[in-house]
Amino acid sequence: MDGTSFPDPEFVCMAIDLNALSPKQLDALISEAKARKTALRKRKPIAAIRKRIVDFAAAEGYTIQELFGGRAGATAKAPAAKRATKQAAGRKLGKVPPKYRNPAAPTETWTGRGKQPRWLAALVKKGRKPEEFLIKK
Repeated sequence: MDGTSFPDPEFVCMAIDLNALSPKQLDALISEAKARKTALRKRKPIAAIRKRIVDFAAAEGYTIQELFGGRAGATAKAPAAKRATKQAAGRKLGKVPPKYRNPAAPTETWTGRGKQPRWLAALVKKGRKPEEFLIKK
């Protein structure tokens, strides 16, 4: 321990081998940990700070959505189920008819959206052009 302020990026990223530390280094580590713990204990609860921010925004005539976007009561760690539904409720593109067909397996088609399917990528790699596989209308 060189007495630098916590958190030292090198210190945070590496595992501490307590067996390799001298008694003096262990004492320094313990005192830094106690100081950090005291600082964390002195902080106000997140809910209280969040309420103050929301109240301040409202007093100025704004909503949290206007200032930051998203939901007003959203937390940093939304439950997994809520995250999944929020992602699924994104932009709806609708169904698109296929534009390309695999000549070797006519049931394999591609709309032209997203990543090229393997069958088309392999044929393009061999020198063929994607336009050759367009479905005639």
